[in-house]
Amino acid sequence: MRDSTLPAAHPATGIFRPPYFWVTLGTCALVFLAAFESLAVTTIMPLVSRELNGASLYALAFAGPMATGVIGMVGAGNWSDRRGPAMPLYASVALFVAGLLIAGTSVSMPMLVAGRLVQGLGGGALTVALYVLVARFFPGPLHPKIFAAFSAAWVIPSLVGPFAAGVVAQVFSWHWVFLGVVGLVIPALAMIAPVLRETDEPGAADGLEKAGRPKETVPPWALGRLAWAALAALAVLGLNLSADVRIPAFPAAAALLACAAVVLALVAVRPLVPAGTLTARHGLPSVILARGLASASFFGAEVYLPYLLIDRYAFPPTLAGLTLTGGALAWAGAAAVQGRLGARLPDLRAVQVGSLMVLAAVLLALATTALHWPAAVAIAGWVLAGGGMGLLYPRLSVMTLALSTKENEGFNSSAMSISDSLGGALSLATTGIVFAAFTTAVQSFAGVFAFTAAIGVAATLVAPRVTARRTLPD
Repeated sequence: MRDSTLPAAHPATGIFRPPYFWVTLGTCALVFLAAFESLAVTTIMPLVSRELNGASLYALAFAGPMATGVIGMVGAGNWSDRRGPAMPLYASVALFVAGLLIAGTSVSMPMLVAGRLVQGLGGGALTVALYVLVARFFPGPLHPKIFAAFSAAWVIPSLVGPFAAGVVAQVFSWHWVFLGVVGLVIPALAMIAPVLRETDEPGAADGLEKAGRPKETVPPWALGRLAWAALAALAVLGLNLSADVRIPAFPAAAALLACAAVVLALVAVRPLVPAGTLTARHGLPSVILARGLASASFFGAEVYLPYLLIDRYAFPPTLAGLTLTGGALAWAGAAAVQGRLGARLPDLRAVQVGSLMVLAAVLLALATTALHWPAAVAIAGWVLAGGGMGLLYPRLSVMTLALSTKENEGFNSSAMSISDSLGGALSLATTGIVFAAFTTAVQSFAGVFAFTAAIGVAATLVAPRVTARRTLPD
């Protein structure tokens, strides 16, 4: 049951109307800043690596935050189920800011990587805490709209983030790409603070007797899940680093290490997601799995599309980057459309159509590479991919909360974020290995797109299973 102090009785007119306006603005601002920081670091990292003489730690600066984010997701999910999202949100913002400060004041690459690890821990926890806040504060009919706003807040930085980061680094210093965000995070959190106390579970931990609930209803601290999350994070890091393993007497060492890392990651993730996720059980397990497969297919291919245009079609970097801008705009547009349609677009239909659109786009990129089609085919296809992600991503978030109870909102939200993060991380690491395995550029690009297309096929097969199995009448 929703607490009586929350605005459940208010008509679900819109997320930018009272009493939702400031919460919408604050949560979207936090999502925007996290996305901006991710894209900005991609732009400035070559400069940072050169200045700090840290080429050997370059990859770890990206893989590290993604790995520690898994730990943050599990911790925030467990904490939110016990006490509500308020304290996890405060803690996640504190960790995110601490990471920014460490990275922004770094005088060596190890110090910068350490800051990125802390930043990733806070960023992962922040995502889960925000999802639980949405579940507690916004009524169900507004969930498609708020998640559409989150999608837009995540996509918009791809239009301005890289350019803005380049300007800041050139005019001031790369340090301010980290430090400048600190001053914006605090006001965003202040917009949410007035309602956070109301979203806490009144009967959790220390108020059980007052709420009239037995102590057993409060989930225990899941230290075991935190240990599994740490193991999954180590596996992701190991997969990212396995490509650099070179043993002359044992040439297959890198491949074996990569396979072992994947297996270890899958074993470690099982306790972190609903039972039946890895076997695509109908309902919530398939919702979580579909999110990871969609991320793996889309992001695994997206990284190599500008590379393809620059290497095979002689595009300048700025023009090649516009391909991703087209996909980002389509993502934001499709997310807005599905938010406005609400229940008129069934969740199952949105997920199925979105999955097919992503698969079609990756297949167009594969055909463009293998058959030497004009670059315009792959570019147009990526607009299709962005539209597909805009349809399915918000709806999978909506379905996750709809299939959750107040006792497991944190766990399920963290499971979705973990699937999202691990899916993308494992795909990116594997595509790097695939790309390096071939002798010609055409084969390398074709191999990457074939691999991500296979994941896309898996996503389309899982999509029909996101709803509960229908039972036949007796």
